[in-house]
Amino acid sequence: MADTPSRTGSPATHDTDVIIIGGGPAGCAAARMAASVGMRSILIEPDALCRNLYRVPALNNVLGGYTSGPELADSITTELKNTEPCRLELGRYVTELRAGDVHVTVTLDTGARLTAPYAIVATGVGPLQPRDVAWITAPDGLTLPPLWKAEADDAQGRTLLVLGGDRPIGTFLRAHPATDTRLLVAYPAADEYKIEEIREDPRVTLLPVEHLTLGSAEGTTVSAEAVGGDGARQTVTADAAYLSIGNAPTAPPGDLNRGADGYCPPTGQHPRVIVAGDLRSARFQRIMTALGSGSEAALHAYYAARELLTKD
Repeated sequence: MADTPSRTGSPATHDTDVIIIGGGPAGCAAARMAASVGMRSILIEPDALCRNLYRVPALNNVLGGYTSGPELADSITTELKNTEPCRLELGRYVTELRAGDVHVTVTLDTGARLTAPYAIVATGVGPLQPRDVAWITAPDGLTLPPLWKAEADDAQGRTLLVLGGDRPIGTFLRAHPATDTRLLVAYPAADEYKIEEIREDPRVTLLPVEHLTLGSAEGTTVSAEAVGGDGARQTVTADAAYLSIGNAPTAPPGDLNRGADGYCPPTGQHPRVIVAGDLRSARFQRIMTALGSGSEAALHAYYAARELLTKD
């Protein structure tokens, strides 16, 4: 006997209509949009919903009057937990994604397998470490926290060595306008265009470098040898070191097409795999674009299930 279709046209033998991998803004938006058009979803997230958004202290480019990441994250997670067609699998991560002719299969760390006609992959990105970039030499195994994880108490009255000139530096400074700190920002020439918004902040000392060699931490300080573009060398010291050198994609293993930079552009993916959010590209890593792309991904699955993608 043939499979009985659900309201969205997917066979009843599938676990759900769409599997969403990643519980950030893009994945949560996908689940809400799917519910609004009658699609069931299973959202898989290894941590808490919107976990990174809770560490964004200030917002100035998000509609809705939200002024901080936690405020927006609370709103999103409350809505999603009340979205009945969405089943949450929190504390679980995907070990493999496979796409076939009629469905996708997602394997969890528990060994359980889930199937659906479509999967939306919105796993986002994670911070690059010193070992991931050519302009930094660091001790083996060194792992540093990104600057956006630093609290006001971590910076008050201290000098922080910030590696890289990525834009979260400006967010940190706006979120802590009264914090008495000194940020020593060491950055390569490729980051020159990113540091314009922090150039005039009196708490920032800019240190353009050709190469930076981090020493081992001694006691409560860190040190580094910086080589400038003219070959001049200087030793710098700070109370702690943080990262602002960018991010790397965190896509699950399996049937995803990755570019040379590790990102997974939407074009060129298997027809049953839809990529959303920051995983698409380094260019549009903003909360508003993540929310929009997650919603669009869910609609893509909805129309594809009805074979309406090529119709007006």
